[in-house]
Amino acid sequence: MVSPEAGAAGAGGTGRAAVPALAGSGSTGTAATVLGSERSTRGRIARLILENGPATAAGLSDRLGLTPAAVRRHLDNLLADGMIETRIARPYGNRGRGRPARLFAITDAGRSAFEHAYDDLATSALRFIAETAGPQAVMLFAQRQISELERRYRPAVESAEADGRVQALAEALSADGYAACATDAPGAAGGGEQLCQHHCPVAHVAEQYPELCEAETEAFGRLLGTPVQRLATIAHGDGICTTHVTPPGLRHDGPRHNRSTDTKSGGISA
Repeated sequence: MVSPEAGAAGAGGTGRAAVPALAGSGSTGTAATVLGSERSTRGRIARLILENGPATAAGLSDRLGLTPAAVRRHLDNLLADGMIETRIARPYGNRGRGRPARLFAITDAGRSAFEHAYDDLATSALRFIAETAGPQAVMLFAQRQISELERRYRPAVESAEADGRVQALAEALSADGYAACATDAPGAAGGGEQLCQHHCPVAHVAEQYPELCEAETEAFGRLLGTPVQRLATIAHGDGICTTHVTPPGLRHDGPRHNRSTDTKSGGISA
Protein backbone atom coordinates (compact mmCIF):
# COMPACT_ATOMS: atom_id res chain seq x y z
CA MET A 1 0.00 0.00 0.00
CA VAL A 2 1.08 3.58 -0.57
CA SER A 3 2.31 4.70 2.82
CA PRO A 4 0.64 7.57 4.72
CA GLU A 5 3.83 9.61 4.83
CA ALA A 6 4.30 9.23 1.07
CA GLY A 7 0.85 10.67 0.51
CA ALA A 8 1.54 13.58 2.81
CA ALA A 9 4.96 14.36 1.36
CA GLY A 10 3.99 14.16 -2.29
CA ALA A 11 6.08 12.96 -5.20
CA GLY A 12 9.42 14.30 -4.10
CA GLY A 13 10.38 11.31 -1.98
CA THR A 14 13.17 8.83 -2.42
CA GLY A 15 11.08 5.75 -3.19
CA ARG A 16 11.60 4.08 0.16
CA ALA A 17 9.00 1.43 -0.51
CA ALA A 18 11.20 -0.05 -3.20
CA VAL A 19 14.06 -0.56 -0.75
CA PRO A 20 12.86 -2.65 2.17
CA ALA A 21 14.65 -1.96 5.42
CA LEU A 22 15.68 -4.64 7.86
CA ALA A 23 12.29 -5.06 9.49
CA GLY A 24 12.52 -6.04 13.11
CA SER A 25 16.23 -5.29 13.37
CA GLY A 26 17.65 -4.49 16.76
CA SER A 27 18.60 -1.00 15.67
CA THR A 28 15.22 0.55 16.48
CA GLY A 29 16.15 1.42 20.05
CA THR A 30 19.47 2.80 18.92
CA ALA A 31 17.70 4.81 16.26
CA ALA A 32 15.54 6.54 18.84
CA THR A 33 18.69 7.63 20.62
CA VAL A 34 20.69 8.60 17.55
CA LEU A 35 17.95 10.22 15.48
CA GLY A 36 15.44 11.26 18.11
CA SER A 37 16.42 14.88 17.59
CA GLU A 38 17.27 16.31 14.20
CA ARG A 39 19.24 18.95 16.09
CA SER A 40 21.77 16.40 17.31
CA THR A 41 25.05 16.42 15.42
CA ARG A 42 24.98 12.68 14.90
CA GLY A 43 21.46 12.90 13.51
CA ARG A 44 22.48 15.69 11.14
CA ILE A 45 25.47 13.69 9.91
CA ALA A 46 23.37 10.57 9.34
CA ARG A 47 20.73 12.55 7.47
CA LEU A 48 23.33 14.22 5.23
CA ILE A 49 24.68 10.79 4.27
CA LEU A 50 21.15 9.44 3.70
CA GLU A 51 20.04 12.33 1.52
CA ASN A 52 23.27 13.02 -0.40
CA GLY A 53 24.86 9.59 -0.64
CA PRO A 54 28.29 8.39 0.53
CA ALA A 55 30.51 11.19 1.78
CA THR A 56 33.99 11.70 3.14
CA ALA A 57 34.74 13.01 6.61
CA ALA A 58 36.30 16.11 5.04
CA GLY A 59 33.21 16.76 2.95
CA LEU A 60 30.93 16.42 5.96
CA SER A 61 33.22 18.68 7.94
CA ASP A 62 32.88 21.41 5.32
CA ARG A 63 29.09 21.04 5.14
CA LEU A 64 28.61 21.21 8.91
CA GLY A 65 31.31 23.71 9.77
CA LEU A 66 32.92 21.33 12.26
CA THR A 67 36.49 20.22 12.68
CA PRO A 68 37.43 16.94 10.93
CA ALA A 69 38.28 15.45 14.34
CA ALA A 70 34.80 16.21 15.68
CA VAL A 71 33.12 14.73 12.59
CA ARG A 72 35.24 11.58 12.77
CA ARG A 73 34.26 11.10 16.41
CA HIS A 74 30.57 11.13 15.46
CA LEU A 75 31.24 8.89 12.46
CA ASP A 76 32.97 6.37 14.71
CA ASN A 77 29.88 6.29 16.95
CA LEU A 78 27.57 5.84 13.97
CA LEU A 79 29.77 3.01 12.71
CA ALA A 80 29.67 1.32 16.11
CA ASP A 81 25.86 1.56 16.12
CA GLY A 82 25.63 0.02 12.64
CA MET A 83 24.00 3.13 11.19
CA ILE A 84 26.69 3.68 8.55
CA GLU A 85 29.42 1.67 6.85
CA THR A 86 32.71 2.51 5.14
CA ARG A 87 33.60 2.17 1.50
CA ILE A 88 36.70 2.97 -0.51
CA ALA A 89 36.21 5.66 -3.14
CA ARG A 90 36.87 4.56 -6.70
CA PRO A 91 39.81 6.53 -8.12
CA TYR A 92 39.17 8.77 -11.12
CA GLY A 93 42.06 10.07 -13.14
CA ASN A 94 45.51 10.40 -11.62
CA ARG A 95 45.16 10.63 -7.83
CA GLY A 96 48.84 10.12 -7.15
CA ARG A 97 50.13 7.83 -4.39
CA GLY A 98 48.02 9.14 -1.54
CA ARG A 99 45.70 6.93 0.49
CA PRO A 100 42.34 6.28 -1.22
CA ALA A 101 39.49 8.33 0.16
CA ARG A 102 37.23 6.58 2.65
CA LEU A 103 33.51 7.10 2.12
CA PHE A 104 30.76 6.73 4.71
CA ALA A 105 27.44 5.31 3.47
CA ILE A 106 24.10 4.70 5.18
CA THR A 107 23.22 1.08 6.04
CA ASP A 108 19.84 -0.66 5.86
CA ALA A 109 19.61 -0.27 9.63
CA GLY A 110 20.24 3.45 9.27
CA ARG A 111 17.52 3.73 6.65
CA SER A 112 15.17 1.80 8.93
CA ALA A 113 15.84 4.28 11.70
CA PHE A 114 14.64 7.17 9.56
CA GLU A 115 11.63 5.16 8.38
CA HIS A 116 10.64 4.65 12.01
CA ALA A 117 10.80 8.41 12.52
CA TYR A 118 8.58 8.90 9.45
CA ASP A 119 6.10 6.39 10.92
CA ASP A 120 5.87 8.51 14.07
CA LEU A 121 5.16 11.58 11.94
CA ALA A 122 2.51 9.72 9.92
CA THR A 123 0.83 8.48 13.10
CA SER A 124 0.71 12.01 14.47
CA ALA A 125 -0.80 13.28 11.21
CA LEU A 126 -3.51 10.62 11.21
CA ARG A 127 -4.26 11.30 14.87
CA PHE A 128 -4.75 14.97 14.02
CA ILE A 129 -7.10 14.03 11.15
CA ALA A 130 -9.14 11.76 13.43
CA GLU A 131 -9.38 14.38 16.18
CA THR A 132 -10.31 17.28 13.92
CA ALA A 133 -12.39 15.61 11.20
CA GLY A 134 -13.47 12.31 12.76
CA PRO A 135 -12.69 8.63 12.12
CA GLN A 136 -14.48 8.68 8.76
CA ALA A 137 -11.88 11.13 7.47
CA VAL A 138 -9.13 8.61 8.26
CA MET A 139 -10.97 5.97 6.22
CA LEU A 140 -11.44 8.38 3.32
CA PHE A 141 -7.71 9.15 3.46
CA ALA A 142 -6.85 5.44 3.38
CA GLN A 143 -9.18 4.83 0.44
CA ARG A 144 -7.67 7.72 -1.48
CA GLN A 145 -4.17 6.37 -0.88
CA ILE A 146 -5.08 2.86 -2.01
CA SER A 147 -6.66 4.11 -5.23
CA GLU A 148 -3.18 4.79 -6.63
CA LEU A 149 -2.13 1.20 -5.93
CA GLU A 150 -5.23 -0.10 -7.71
CA ARG A 151 -4.62 2.11 -10.72
CA ARG A 152 -1.04 0.91 -11.15
CA TYR A 153 -1.65 -2.78 -10.49
CA ARG A 154 -4.93 -3.31 -12.35
CA PRO A 155 -3.42 -3.73 -15.87
CA ALA A 156 -0.99 -6.43 -14.69
CA VAL A 157 -3.63 -8.32 -12.72
CA GLU A 158 -6.38 -8.14 -15.34
CA SER A 159 -4.06 -9.22 -18.16
CA ALA A 160 -3.22 -12.46 -16.32
CA GLU A 161 -5.18 -15.69 -16.67
CA ALA A 162 -7.85 -16.25 -14.02
CA ASP A 163 -5.73 -18.78 -12.15
CA GLY A 164 -2.65 -16.54 -12.26
CA ARG A 165 -4.06 -13.29 -10.92
CA VAL A 166 -2.89 -13.76 -7.34
CA GLN A 167 0.62 -14.47 -8.61
CA ALA A 168 0.43 -11.39 -10.85
CA LEU A 169 -0.59 -9.25 -7.87
CA ALA A 170 2.22 -10.72 -5.77
CA GLU A 171 4.74 -9.90 -8.51
CA ALA A 172 3.44 -6.35 -8.79
CA LEU A 173 3.72 -5.90 -5.03
CA SER A 174 7.23 -7.38 -4.99
CA ALA A 175 8.34 -5.02 -7.75
CA ASP A 176 7.50 -2.19 -5.33
CA GLY A 177 9.50 -3.83 -2.54
CA TYR A 178 6.71 -5.56 -0.64
CA ALA A 179 8.39 -9.01 -0.78
CA ALA A 180 5.12 -10.74 -1.66
CA CYS A 181 4.41 -14.26 -2.86
CA ALA A 182 1.40 -16.41 -3.77
CA THR A 183 0.96 -19.97 -2.45
CA ASP A 184 -1.76 -22.59 -2.28
CA ALA A 185 -3.87 -22.23 0.86
CA PRO A 186 -2.99 -25.16 3.14
CA GLY A 187 -6.03 -27.10 4.36
CA ALA A 188 -8.53 -24.38 3.46
CA ALA A 189 -12.08 -25.57 2.75
CA GLY A 190 -12.69 -25.15 -0.95
CA GLY A 191 -9.03 -24.52 -1.68
CA GLY A 192 -7.90 -21.08 -2.66
CA GLU A 193 -4.59 -19.23 -2.44
CA GLN A 194 -2.72 -17.13 0.06
CA LEU A 195 -1.16 -13.78 -0.73
CA CYS A 196 1.75 -13.29 1.68
CA GLN A 197 3.51 -9.96 2.25
CA HIS A 198 6.79 -10.32 4.10
CA HIS A 199 7.56 -6.62 4.45
CA CYS A 200 5.48 -3.95 6.18
CA PRO A 201 7.44 -0.74 6.81
CA VAL A 202 4.39 1.08 8.24
CA ALA A 203 3.17 -1.63 10.62
CA HIS A 204 3.62 0.85 13.48
CA VAL A 205 1.02 3.13 11.85
CA ALA A 206 -1.35 0.31 10.87
CA GLU A 207 -1.38 -1.00 14.43
CA GLN A 208 -3.11 2.18 15.56
CA TYR A 209 -5.11 2.87 12.40
CA PRO A 210 -6.50 -0.40 10.98
CA GLU A 211 -8.46 1.63 8.43
CA LEU A 212 -5.30 1.47 6.32
CA CYS A 213 -5.37 -2.31 6.39
CA GLU A 214 -9.09 -2.44 5.63
CA ALA A 215 -8.67 -0.23 2.57
CA GLU A 216 -5.82 -2.40 1.28
CA THR A 217 -7.77 -5.61 1.81
CA GLU A 218 -10.79 -4.19 -0.01
CA ALA A 219 -8.51 -3.21 -2.90
CA PHE A 220 -7.18 -6.77 -3.14
CA GLY A 221 -10.74 -8.05 -3.40
CA ARG A 222 -11.58 -5.60 -6.17
CA LEU A 223 -8.39 -6.31 -8.10
CA LEU A 224 -8.81 -10.09 -7.90
CA GLY A 225 -12.59 -10.05 -8.36
CA THR A 226 -13.20 -12.55 -5.56
CA PRO A 227 -13.70 -12.53 -1.77
CA VAL A 228 -10.53 -12.17 0.30
CA GLN A 229 -9.89 -12.41 4.04
CA ARG A 230 -6.95 -11.09 6.03
CA LEU A 231 -5.66 -13.89 8.27
CA ALA A 232 -2.49 -12.49 9.84
CA THR A 233 -0.69 -9.16 10.03
CA ILE A 234 2.77 -7.95 10.86
CA ALA A 235 1.21 -5.04 12.78
CA HIS A 236 -0.47 -7.55 15.09
CA GLY A 237 2.81 -9.33 15.78
CA ASP A 238 2.64 -12.03 13.10
CA GLY A 239 5.64 -12.77 10.93
CA ILE A 240 3.92 -11.85 7.68
CA CYS A 241 0.68 -10.32 6.40
CA THR A 242 -1.39 -13.21 5.02
CA THR A 243 -4.54 -12.83 2.92
CA HIS A 244 -6.70 -15.80 1.90
CA VAL A 245 -8.10 -15.55 -1.63
CA THR A 246 -11.25 -17.52 -2.46
CA PRO A 247 -11.11 -19.42 -5.79
CA PRO A 248 -12.93 -17.39 -8.47
CA GLY A 249 -15.35 -20.25 -9.09
CA LEU A 250 -16.59 -20.10 -5.50
CA ARG A 251 -17.26 -16.38 -5.30
CA HIS A 252 -20.78 -15.27 -4.45
CA ASP A 253 -21.93 -11.71 -5.00
CA GLY A 254 -18.70 -10.23 -6.30
CA PRO A 255 -15.60 -8.97 -4.54
CA ARG A 256 -15.78 -8.31 -0.84
CA HIS A 257 -13.44 -8.56 2.11
CA ASN A 258 -13.78 -10.06 5.54
CA ARG A 259 -12.26 -8.07 8.37
CA SER A 260 -10.09 -9.66 10.98
CA THR A 261 -11.89 -10.62 14.17
CA ASP A 262 -9.67 -8.13 15.96
CA THR A 263 -10.22 -4.78 14.26
CA LYS A 264 -7.02 -3.46 15.79
CA SER A 265 -4.90 -6.09 14.07
CA GLY A 266 -4.72 -4.34 10.75
CA GLY A 267 -1.44 -4.51 8.92
CA ILE A 268 -0.47 -3.03 5.62
CA SER A 269 2.44 -3.31 3.30
CA ALA A 270 3.71 -0.02 1.97
